[in-house]
Amino acid sequence: MCHAMMYLISGPFLVTERPTVVADRCFVPRGVGLTLGCLIAAALGWGGSMNHLAIVAAQTLPGADNSVETRVGGTEQTALKVDRFFTTRDEAKQLPLPKESAVFQFAIYGDRTGGVPEGLKVLEQAVVDTNLMDPDLVMTVGDLVQGYNQTPQWLMQKDEFQAVMNRLQMDWFPVAGNHDVYWQRQDPNKPLGQHERNYEQHFGPLWYSFMHKNAGFLVLFSDEGNPETNEKGFNDPQLQMMSQRQLDFVRQALERLKHQKHVFVFLHHPRWIGGNYEGSNWDQVHEILVAAGNVSAVFAGHIHRMRFDGNRDGIEYYALATTGGNLSADFPDAGYLHHFNVVTVHEDRFQVATIPVGSVVDPKTFTQEYLRDLETLRNLVPRTVRELELTPDGKVTGVLELAIDNPLPHSIDVSLTANLFAGWQVLPDHQHEIVEAGASRTMSFRFLREIPSAAADTGMDPLADLKVPLLSMEADLLKDGARLRVPGKDLPAGMRLGDVPADFFSGATNRAFASGGTSAAEVSGIRIDHRSYQLPQGPFTLEAWVKSTSNEGSQGIVAKTQSSEYALFAHQGRPSFDVHLDGKYVIARASNELPLNQWVHVAGVYDGQQVVLYVDGEQVAANMGSGVRTENQLPLMIAADPDGKGQATRPFVGMVDEVRLSLGARYSTDFQPRERFEPDADTVLLFHLDQTIGPYWIDHSPRGVLGRSVSPWGELVERN
Repeated sequence: MCHAMMYLISGPFLVTERPTVVADRCFVPRGVGLTLGCLIAAALGWGGSMNHLAIVAAQTLPGADNSVETRVGGTEQTALKVDRFFTTRDEAKQLPLPKESAVFQFAIYGDRTGGVPEGLKVLEQAVVDTNLMDPDLVMTVGDLVQGYNQTPQWLMQKDEFQAVMNRLQMDWFPVAGNHDVYWQRQDPNKPLGQHERNYEQHFGPLWYSFMHKNAGFLVLFSDEGNPETNEKGFNDPQLQMMSQRQLDFVRQALERLKHQKHVFVFLHHPRWIGGNYEGSNWDQVHEILVAAGNVSAVFAGHIHRMRFDGNRDGIEYYALATTGGNLSADFPDAGYLHHFNVVTVHEDRFQVATIPVGSVVDPKTFTQEYLRDLETLRNLVPRTVRELELTPDGKVTGVLELAIDNPLPHSIDVSLTANLFAGWQVLPDHQHEIVEAGASRTMSFRFLREIPSAAADTGMDPLADLKVPLLSMEADLLKDGARLRVPGKDLPAGMRLGDVPADFFSGATNRAFASGGTSAAEVSGIRIDHRSYQLPQGPFTLEAWVKSTSNEGSQGIVAKTQSSEYALFAHQGRPSFDVHLDGKYVIARASNELPLNQWVHVAGVYDGQQVVLYVDGEQVAANMGSGVRTENQLPLMIAADPDGKGQATRPFVGMVDEVRLSLGARYSTDFQPRERFEPDADTVLLFHLDQTIGPYWIDHSPRGVLGRSVSPWGELVERN
């Protein structure tokens, strides 16, 4: 048993007042620098009289004796038989249990330097990720500090690096790279060894080895240079030679590690890849490693790109990219990425996995508050302060002003980018704002759509060819120093209808809206924004002409439901009028199905006392009900029903025409429905569905509301 006298532990290193004997687990022959304190942990508190729990091997195959024998106690031990698998189900298939073996993991960080100072942020995230994965230890492959400087600057950079690394919840081990030991190039008075002495005083030995569980770890120094001229470099093979002193150490270390199942080797320069390393003595080092018989893998850095050079004589060779260092390309699939490797070590094998920095997720993050905030941001839609003006001839002018209202207790970063179609202009084309918690910010875009004078000659229809600009919205939640992005969305630019000529609706061809599409992804319909009209509490009438071509399923004729509001539906062909009053639906549903391929007038009336349904002017159902109508902020849909997010669902299959929403109860007895309605003082909405301006359907009420097609699957057709 190895014993040691320990006086002070500082970070992951042991500082001693006299030489430390670490004969079994750690071998450091250099005689300078810090002894790695974590390596003598096995010597602390281990004694022959200590009580212990020993687990003896067990069978794990189905049908076998899945039990273990444990021995508990000190000098007098009691043997207990413990079943590893337990269930109270008698007839179920027995599950095989995993093999019990001494498996452990360690992580390896790539280069930190050569990049911008923000690389420390990448390293900080890697530390967070690593703590979540909780390996036994962390190795590095060098280039810990920027270096190429003098001692004062080097010490500042060392402090920055160690401050981040010491947040690891496990021990970490340094490897020296060129940035760590190279002095300021222009200084003619470089100290002997350049920064080697600083490195060994503050990080640890330039080369060393240690044992952990069934593995050995061997750290080499690949920047010795020429000790006689004090020259260092990696472009001259003669400066990339390993000294006889270090070669002797390698042999001695491997002799001490000969009983370990695996030995893993770490250095900075991947000398085996050739190029500038051609002419070094790495082949000699490789032969020494092969002769040991238990070296499993070699890991290096420096090239800032992941690279695997295969299995050479039983040894796998890996180069890591960066963990905060400079990347010459943003090309993760080609090995240019910030990452760390995780090595899983078994008795008879090992496995290496690459973890991109920032990809490890803490499941404890997903609290109810966290999920609620993200969902709120995901559903956030800018509030339209000022709309563009659409004239009946297809021209558009004006300023679109949108307000971003932040209801969250954290700041958000919101960007809007205009996506235009032919004939449109906009200034600016992009804006973004950071909106503090509870605050509001506005963004303005000036749009213009002119109608070319040659439109008629080119066959352009300024009305039918109108395509509404989209604003692509991206939003991030800024919380606890992190930036959390929600899925983006495309929002149509808000428009209002300009002055409509008095004869605009007269003389129009009698047309109707025909739904299209044959799947859930092809839902059609017309969307009327809830902010564009108001329906006060109290009696009202909703009516439409419909021509059904299918009676399957539940179909929205005109709807604004979701445990609220009102709708005309057809359920398996049976029409109904639904009104949500005092917390529940009051429904008037017909007994008979709508006839197929035949125009029918459907009207729903709520008179304050009952809900009544009329079909072709004849009362077919009524149900008593009164109270407050439950309101919502969802759109009104023609030929569909909105879901909880305002998207069209449950489409009507057929044609819809002459949709009218009115104040008061228009009908109290049977009546003869009119083919075409005219607006009056009680008209809230009136869609003749005879003509469109691009995707817009024009309302004939005094408000001049615009309805918008929800998809290209619906179309304007002649009524027949």
